[in-house]
Amino acid sequence: MALDEQLKERWKAVVKILSDRFADGDPLDLDAIIYLVGLQELGQLHREFKKDEKLNLMHIAICRLLEPFGYYRFDYFDDDGWPHYEVLEQLPPLKAGEQSVLMKEAIVQYFLEKKVIA
Repeated sequence: MALDEQLKERWKAVVKILSDRFADGDPLDLDAIIYLVGLQELGQLHREFKKDEKLNLMHIAICRLLEPFGYYRFDYFDDDGWPHYEVLEQLPPLKAGEQSVLMKEAIVQYFLEKKVIA
């Protein structure tokens, strides 16, 4: 199976699993999945988040997702338990479609590591 075909299949599996669990089967979009990764990484699942905190959750997710690609490195947890990352390398300029593919690759890798998909 070609790599892009494998990515598509694994991405569909991630979307299905998360959509069934968190959206009654309505397909979640990329941003919603990034948000869920941020929630998972923060570990404070049973609380309400303000708008700026939701953006911070997405930032946490992006840092964590791109860490294996060498763009970020975990630095520390602050007093409130929020993870902080150090930028190791700036992301190259990417078109919107390329950004989407990179994030999907990173999300698939994350859920492979977590053994949610195979």
